[in-house]
Amino acid sequence: MRKSVLMTPSFPDEGGQSVTLPVSLRVVNEGLAFLLELLALGALAWWGWQSTGGIWRILPAVAAPAAAALLWGMFAAPRARFKVSATAVLVVKSLVFGSATAALWVVRGQVWAVTFALVVLANTALLTMDRSATARRAA
Repeated sequence: MRKSVLMTPSFPDEGGQSVTLPVSLRVVNEGLAFLLELLALGALAWWGWQSTGGIWRILPAVAAPAAAALLWGMFAAPRARFKVSATAVLVVKSLVFGSATAALWVVRGQVWAVTFALVVLANTALLTMDRSATARRAA
């Protein structure tokens, strides 16, 4: 039985050899990516709610995460409406996660923001390497 490309992603190491990532790690990392996306939307909503007072606070609390979700869905989602380069996807992710990090900085302080940003960076780096290695193997 032939193994699926999705089940055995590989990464080139320094010598150009492939390093196989365990399937369980890939599943956990993909799950973490989704959780981070939801947390980014939540941080933007929280910032929107805190940014102003009165009845009008609902506008930025809805608009900020809606704009991020729209941008993400159009360009960065796995089934994005528009297929763009990996670089463009990383730019969109940087905008969304960068905005969420700034929102956390304002609402909760630098420790929360820096922690979130570091987890996002590690997760995104691993996902990018994993997906590009999978694409190379499929080609």
